[in-house]
Amino acid sequence: MQKQDPYAALRYKEFNIFLLVRFFLVFAWSMQFIVIEWEVYSITKDPWSLGLIGLMEVIPAVSMALFAGHIVDQREKRTLLSTCIAFFSLISLGLFLLTSPEITEEWSQNTVLYSIYALVFFGGFLRSFFGPTIFSLIALIVPKKIYPNAATWSSSTWQTATILGPAFAGFTINWIGVHWSLCIIFALVTLSFIILFLIPKKPILNPKIGENVWKSLGEGINFVRNEKAVLGALTLDMIAVLFGGAVALLPVFAQDILKVGPEGFGMLRAAPAVGAVLTMLITAYIPISKNAGLKLLGAIFGFGICIIVFGLSTIFWVSLVALFASGVFDGVSMVIRQTILQLKTPDEMRGRVASVNSMFVGSSNELGAFESGLTAKLMGTVTAVVFGGTMTLLTVITTGLVSPTFRKLDLTEDVEAHAEES
Repeated sequence: MQKQDPYAALRYKEFNIFLLVRFFLVFAWSMQFIVIEWEVYSITKDPWSLGLIGLMEVIPAVSMALFAGHIVDQREKRTLLSTCIAFFSLISLGLFLLTSPEITEEWSQNTVLYSIYALVFFGGFLRSFFGPTIFSLIALIVPKKIYPNAATWSSSTWQTATILGPAFAGFTINWIGVHWSLCIIFALVTLSFIILFLIPKKPILNPKIGENVWKSLGEGINFVRNEKAVLGALTLDMIAVLFGGAVALLPVFAQDILKVGPEGFGMLRAAPAVGAVLTMLITAYIPISKNAGLKLLGAIFGFGICIIVFGLSTIFWVSLVALFASGVFDGVSMVIRQTILQLKTPDEMRGRVASVNSMFVGSSNELGAFESGLTAKLMGTVTAVVFGGTMTLLTVITTGLVSPTFRKLDLTEDVEAHAEES
C-alpha cells in the first residue's frame, strides 16, 4: 500500500478553487445564521423563536431534498451551483434591506420578524440543492483514488469557515451592528459567485438523462437502504445531531446564563468548529479508515458527554472547553461519514445519495434547533441540553448493541480498491 500523501487533493488547481468557493459560501452562510439568531432573540427574548428559525429552514429543505438530488444528477454541476449562489445572494440582500433603519423604523417588529422567517424559509429550498451539487462536483474534480483525502480537506474547509464565520459575526454585531454585518455577507456571497467561474463546466455522468423522476428517486432511496454502511452512518449521525444540537440555544446561554455578550457568543459558537477542524487536519496525515465503525460510535458517544457537560456548566471557560471537545469528536464523525459516502456511492447517483444525506444529517441541524427550542420551552434551557446529550448516549449504546455489522465496519479495503482502480 502506498504511503499516504496528505496534500494529494490540493495538488489539483480546480480543487483549490472549489475550496475557496466553499469557504466563502459556508463563511457567509454560518455568519448569516448567527446574525439572524442574534437579531431574532433580541426582538423576542424567547428561545422558542430560535427553534422556529430551524423549523422554517428544515421544512423546505427536507420536502425538496429528494427532488433536488434528482435534478442535480440530471444537470451540469458548475452551472447549477452558480444558480444556487445567485439566489443565495438575493436572500442575503433581502435580509440586509430588512434590517435597515428605514425598514425597522417604519415596520412593526412582528412584520420584520415574519419577513426574516420567510427569507429563511426560501433559503431552505435553496439549501436542498447546495449539498448534492457540491458533493457531486467534488467527484468531477479529483480522481477516485484521492476521494478520502478530498473529503478530509473539503470538510476541513467547511469547518474552518464555520469557525471564522460565527466568531466574525459576533465581533461585527458589536462593531458595526446587525445591518452592516449582513452587508458583508452579501459581498462574500457575490465574491464566491465570481470565483466559481474559474472552474469549467463538467460532463454529466448520469446515463439516464430524462429518466422518470419517481423511478430515479426510488433508485436513490433503495441504494441507501441496501447499503448498510451508508444507512448506519447517516442514521447514527442524524440522531446525534438531532438531540445533541445545543448550539441553537447558545444565544440564551450567552445572554442569560453565562452573560458574555456578542463576543463571547461568537467564541462559543465557533468553539465546536475549532475542535473539528483541528481533528480533520490531523486525519489528513493519519487515516481513520481502519475500524471505522467503532471509531464513529466512540466519537458520537464522546460528543454526547461534551453536550451534557456544556449544559450543566455555568462557567464560561468550562462551557468553551466542552464545546471545543464536542467539535473534536464531531470532526472524526464527519470525516468517517463523508469517506463512506464518497467510497460507496456510484458517480451517477451522487446527487440523490447526497440529498438523502442532507435529509438525514444536514437538515437534522435545523430540526435539532427546533427540538432544542421546543424542549427549552417545555423543560427549561439547561434541562433541554442535558436531555439531548443523554439521548445521544443512548442512541450510540443501542446502535452498538443491535448492529454488530456496523460495529465491525472497516474501510481499509475500499480505500485500497479505489487506489488500484485509479
